Amino acid sequence: MNKISPKTLLNSKWTSSNVIGKEKHFVIMKVEFDDNNKIVECIIEAVMTNNQYAINWRELKQPTKWKVGWQ
Repeated sequence: MNKISPKTLLNSKWTSSNVIGKEKHFVIMKVEFDDNNKIVECIIEAVMTNNQYAINWRELKQPTKWKVGWQ
């Protein structure tokens, strides 16, 4: 399991295990917190295409889907 701290997510780099059309490397572009410091929105951007996607940040903990850093 990938260890993630919600406070250090912003601008972190990730590699997807499921490559779809040159979208393999991603950067977390936006993390929005509510009043209780819980993440309500996480936006990830593909480096090659600049496409942005809203994701559930907890999915990043799954090593079968995501790897920390660019690999």
